[in-house]
Parts: sequence; structure tokens; C-alpha cells
Amino acid sequence: MNKGILDEQAIRRALTRIAHEIIERNKGIENCILVGIKTRGIYLAQRLAERIEQIEGEKIEVGEVDITLYRDDLSLKTKDEEPELKGTDISVDITNKTIILVDDVLYTGRTVRAALDALIDFGRPSQIQLAVLIDRGHRELPIRPDFVGKNVPTSKSEVVEAKLREVDKVDEVIIKQKTSL
Repeated sequence: MNKGILDEQAIRRALTRIAHEIIERNKGIENCILVGIKTRGIYLAQRLAERIEQIEGEKIEVGEVDITLYRDDLSLKTKDEEPELKGTDISVDITNKTIILVDDVLYTGRTVRAALDALIDFGRPSQIQLAVLIDRGHRELPIRPDFVGKNVPTSKSEVVEAKLREVDKVDEVIIKQKTSL
């Protein structure tokens, strides 16, 4: 059974609130760059950039990071499973900038750790902040988001699925039971 957590309007409100919090925490957007974690994080970063521009009247740089080669489970894959690279695109120097890393669902923290490793290969930011649409708990690493759309307590037998219109043709976040294999 699927349970809806956020619909299109709730996602829009959460992103608007996060945009305001980013501006407030950083006293504006000077020296800030939004970096989305592929795949859905990039679309959330682009939406945040639109809202920030509406609020501040200024554009904020947006980049995207591919964590494929930085995953700590790569060695667990079979030789036949070649990782699919989607490419990282950060067109500005991130050194001494405030990076706001954006992702859809924060769970164990391993995706964020991989994204941090990837970012450091591009420069040395003065600060890295984390914005997530959903924080579902169950951390395996000491990673905590700075900006959260919604905290959703879950069990490990559940899956939180964020769907975005750019990829999935619909905006919604649902919880469903893991299917056993």
C-alpha cells in the first residue's frame, strides 16, 4: 500500500520555505552555489534557484554532481555491472564559496558522503550546507541536513519515493513497503 506524504502543492510550499531559509541563513545569496545530486536533486536545485531569484531578484549559480564513482558500494557490484556515468557539471570555481548540496531523500547519509567527496575534487568550498526534500532518518553516517522540506519517520521496511515531473511526469512523495525478492 502506498501512502502519500507530499503532493505537488506541498512540494512547492516546502521548496519555497527552504529557499527563504537558505537566503536567511546565508544573509543573501552572495558566494552561494546550489549543487544538485543527480538525478532528482538537480531538478530540486533548479526549482530552488527559480524561487530564490523570485525572492532576491538575483540569479544563483546551479551545478550538478554525479556521485557514481564515489559510491562506497561500487566494489560490491559484479564485473558485468559497469557504473553508468551521468557527468558532473559545475561551471564555476567552488573554492571559498558556500555550496548548498541538494537531494531528494536523505536516508543513510552515504549518498551525501559520496557527493562531498566528489565536490572536494572540484575545489575547497568555505562551507557546504545540505538541503533535502525529505529526511527519513536511519543515518549510518554523522550527516545532518541544514534545510529540510519534511521529516518523515519511517521503518527500514519502507521505501520513500520522491517523484518529480521532470523525470516521473508527476510531483509527489510516497511511502511504500519494500517488496521482498
